Amino acid sequence: MANSNLPRRIIKETQRLLSEPAPGISASPSEENMRYFNVMILGPSQSPYEGGVFKLELFLPEEYPMAPPKVRFLTKIYHPNIDKLGRICLDILKDKWSPALQIRTVLLSIQALLSAPNPDDPLADNVAKHWKANETEAVGTAKEWTRVYASGA
Repeated sequence: MANSNLPRRIIKETQRLLSEPAPGISASPSEENMRYFNVMILGPSQSPYEGGVFKLELFLPEEYPMAPPKVRFLTKIYHPNIDKLGRICLDILKDKWSPALQIRTVLLSIQALLSAPNPDDPLADNVAKHWKANETEAVGTAKEWTRVYASGA
């Protein structure tokens, strides 16, 4: 970690992410910018995203940890809480953020969101409507998108 102008907290969190990765999640800082992380989340088993490898980007703003990290999916995903730009509707990334939370917590929460889509708090309205109208069909679409866009990419 050559970036000495980084706050100690970010350095410590980064070291922990690298030395004790959470199951199904890898996050590594970019060489050029230690506040920018390349993230991979494996689709949780028993979810429509099982077998998928999802790429995300995570950026720690200057205000971190007083402000939440900026996270978005780079891999296309069919999910009521993730829009077509990859933005994520998750309370801890917005109004429920607390400086006590860490990058690791955020990534685990996103992984949990993949296991439990919430069409009642949507970011992608059309996906949420589909999910509510015909969950079986929506799950089928999610599985298909996972196969097409997230299979070992």
